[in-house]
Amino acid sequence: MKKAKAKGPESRVVQIREEPIELAQFLKFAGLFESGGQAKQAIADGEVSLNGAVETRKGKKLVAGDKVTYAGETLAVEVE
Repeated sequence: MKKAKAKGPESRVVQIREEPIELAQFLKFAGLFESGGQAKQAIADGEVSLNGAVETRKGKKLVAGDKVTYAGETLAVEVE
């Protein structure tokens, strides 16, 4: 049985322990940034999209099913 893939070749699921999680914290947790400061700057610069729309609020709360895109990579939020 094949698993359904999220849209795009660079998509992956990132599992979190509990929801909600802040956008900047999620990006750091997912390994896209080495520090929260770098993640916050990318968000402030309009480089991050949430569910297809540019998101500039670093404290935006994410829940299961949300999709975050940065630098051509899409991450799907899932709770363990």
